[in-house]
Amino acid sequence: MIGRPNAPVPDLRVSAPETARLVAIVLLAVMMCSASWLFGWPDWVARGLIAVGLTLVAVAFLMALQAKVRLRARAMATDLLTGFIEKDASPSFVADDDGIIHARNAAAGRRFADAEKETLSGTLRAVLANPSAVLFRLQSRARIDGAAQEDVITRRGHVRLAVHQMQGGSFLWRVEDIAERISAGRSVESIPIPMMTVGRTDAVLFMNEAARALIGGRVKSLDRVFVDLPVRSGHINTMTTANGPIQVLVVENTRTQGRNELYFLKTEEDGNTGAGTSFVDLPVPFLKVAPTGEVLSVNKLALGLLGTPNCKDMKLGQLMEGLGRPMSDWLRDTADGLAPNKSEFLRLSRRDKEVFVQVTLSRAVEDGATVLIAVLNDATELKTLEAQFVQSQKMQAIGQLAGGVAHDFNNLLTAISGHCDLLLLRHDQGDQDYGDLIQIHENANRAAALVSQLLAFSRKQTLLPEVLDLRDTLSDLTHLLNRLVGEKVTLTLSHDPVMRSIRADKRQLEQVLMNLVVNARDAMPQGGEIRIETEVVSLDRPIERNRAKVPAGDWVTVKVQDEGVGIDPDKIQKVFEPFYTTKRTGEGTGLGLSTAYGIVKQTGGYIFVDSTKGAGTEFVLYFPVHKAQTETSKSAAPKVDTSAPKHGEGVVLLVEDEAPVRAFASRALRLRGYTVLEAESAEDALRTLEDPGLSVDVFVTDVVMPGMDGPSWVREALKTRPKTRVVFVSGYAEGAFGESEPNVPNSVFLPKPFSLNQLTETVHEQLN
Repeated sequence: MIGRPNAPVPDLRVSAPETARLVAIVLLAVMMCSASWLFGWPDWVARGLIAVGLTLVAVAFLMALQAKVRLRARAMATDLLTGFIEKDASPSFVADDDGIIHARNAAAGRRFADAEKETLSGTLRAVLANPSAVLFRLQSRARIDGAAQEDVITRRGHVRLAVHQMQGGSFLWRVEDIAERISAGRSVESIPIPMMTVGRTDAVLFMNEAARALIGGRVKSLDRVFVDLPVRSGHINTMTTANGPIQVLVVENTRTQGRNELYFLKTEEDGNTGAGTSFVDLPVPFLKVAPTGEVLSVNKLALGLLGTPNCKDMKLGQLMEGLGRPMSDWLRDTADGLAPNKSEFLRLSRRDKEVFVQVTLSRAVEDGATVLIAVLNDATELKTLEAQFVQSQKMQAIGQLAGGVAHDFNNLLTAISGHCDLLLLRHDQGDQDYGDLIQIHENANRAAALVSQLLAFSRKQTLLPEVLDLRDTLSDLTHLLNRLVGEKVTLTLSHDPVMRSIRADKRQLEQVLMNLVVNARDAMPQGGEIRIETEVVSLDRPIERNRAKVPAGDWVTVKVQDEGVGIDPDKIQKVFEPFYTTKRTGEGTGLGLSTAYGIVKQTGGYIFVDSTKGAGTEFVLYFPVHKAQTETSKSAAPKVDTSAPKHGEGVVLLVEDEAPVRAFASRALRLRGYTVLEAESAEDALRTLEDPGLSVDVFVTDVVMPGMDGPSWVREALKTRPKTRVVFVSGYAEGAFGESEPNVPNSVFLPKPFSLNQLTETVHEQLN
């Protein structure tokens, strides 16, 4: 072995001159100094030789002095390094570039006493299967970075191999054992349950003492242990041991770095399970169930997952639900061996929160009787993601349905309410048919309100936003809200003294507040207090709630609080779903909160709900603060042109594919004195406009029609008639047309259903 015998550190590489070379230089100097005396050369030659000889002597002296200084420095560095690694508890080696060991400390001598080799690769072969590759990889990184380390999994556990490059080209290596720990903080060796750690290639990396005792020694791969591969987690597998094959229940726990932990619960040939202590401490939720459904035993993790202190005198059907068929059939088929070994997703019967589990049933025999082993796996996150996906698909489908229904329904309502308006023009209040016409008109408006709710849910209704002060809005609404809540309920309003404005549709915002107040009233059948609070909040950072993210900035919040019965935790996530209601049939449509959600989201805000069962519910609405334009014009409103046309002055080209709507609109405009040209399609309208002598003041056109749509034909017509005004009408919402959204100058949008006055006033304003 190379190195000083009394130190674990080798001599550092110091380039010291050879003694023979120093002696040769001195002899050469002596010869040059004495040559002039021996040969009688001239004085100038003798003096030159003497000078050269003395110079060589001085050089030799300096070389010897420098070597002494270097050796002394080497000795000091060696002593420091010796003191550093000699008392290190981890095995340390000093090796050269070729891996030859120059020295080792006492810990290395004790750890690798049986594998003492001249090379580091040969020494570490006792713990590493292929140490050469690991050493080469670390040494290459150390040449670049100066140091490197790597954690290696061995059959004894984790080993951390570290290397530091030293001056002179040597390398300092340290081998450190890292003890594996489980979550409970105990070494896996102390677990009474047999377990082993398996790598990606089914190589057995570790076995605890219980596993070695069960199998009869160490094994290197799973095919030496199990008859059939792959191992089925949660099922009975046949294991080969020194005493013959046995039946074990296997539970697999996935760990990092491609490793899996296998736990074994021994069963006898007749199916008897092992010790109860092992069953209770097993790190996977387990239930032992009778074929009739009674819970026979349960381990600690299963109790925690079920959220109950014990399962005494309880059946499996009382703990979980949602199988889709009788629980007794599933248990009986599994006990008879008729059911396939597939997992079922069930919902636990917990009141505090919603938890889903994946349940795998396996058949076993205990004391001659059949029992079932249920392995539970928490599937709440999986089912939550699945529910979110299904909900998004449902919301999208209902939104598309709402838009399509609204278009066709609004055309019908336009014709019904429009012709009703025409009839009302010919009947006064004393007419016996007047009351019937009013009933038709009011019910048509109710139907229109229902369609508006559908559009609000799908966020496709047309909003008319304006700058609002919530204090004024609530003040105007207070009288109506007090009538809604009744005498048993007290309505209290509280406003922020420094209120800021928002931009929203006042009518729709009032609808949201009324829906929330009505729900709060219904939640307090015995009476109570409903409190509405407004506040201005400034968020320094975004807040995340219920999968929504409220950006940082200034917001106006509206809180609607009640003292009602509250909402169950498992139902609070469904309150904004359309048609979901806890009220009895006939008491609600289930569209109130979904409508409020759609209106708030379309306004650019957020709505959240918090509820405590038996203590009340709080809805919080966030609206962005309206930022006024920096350049506000204080000039007076433009004066109305005194020469503006009056009703009846102008030519209107009406384009509508629905004949009843076209008939009503045509008659309504003619009653106001307008000249109306009708067309049932965009193509007919363009053919009508081919006459250069025809003068048209306003286009009134539907947006969605067979063939060419409204915006397309209007753009074509405006190329030759650029000053013509346009009124777009549609059963869809404004802005819901995608690529065909109207982007036409001098145009307005009139949603269906519209009344006679709305149509004629809109046309008049366009002409004005």
